[in-house]
Amino acid sequence: MPKVPELPELLGINHLTLATTDLDQLVTYYTELLGAALAFERAATASDPRIAVLDVGGDDHLMVVETAAAPTTDLDPLGRAGWGLRVRSYAQLSEVRELILRAGRPVGEIETLPTQWTMTARDPDGRPVDVRAHRPRPATG
Repeated sequence: MPKVPELPELLGINHLTLATTDLDQLVTYYTELLGAALAFERAATASDPRIAVLDVGGDDHLMVVETAAAPTTDLDPLGRAGWGLRVRSYAQLSEVRELILRAGRPVGEIETLPTQWTMTARDPDGRPVDVRAHRPRPATG
């Protein structure tokens, strides 16, 4: 019987790609309001669009691609954003919400789920993004 190869260990999501018609505006939103850091930006060429890569923590990134067509802004089948960013605590989640509100951008109330707190914001393109903080796990003992 042939030996089954050992599968590699998945470490997380490398990147998520977002389309936008205004790269500068979207980069500003994710860096100034949500705390991402610009990792690099590439100008458009004759064959490729302009892109920016944003570091959103650890080894996770958002790749933002400037396109002529507006992105979809629908919620997922569960009525949520379908993807999200994570902050360290409820206090940080509250701080991010206040920053978004002060910037005049839409953001929902903070909801309590079984394992985390969540709120849904809308980026400048109108695309929903959940921002979440994990709740402390109960002590076992």
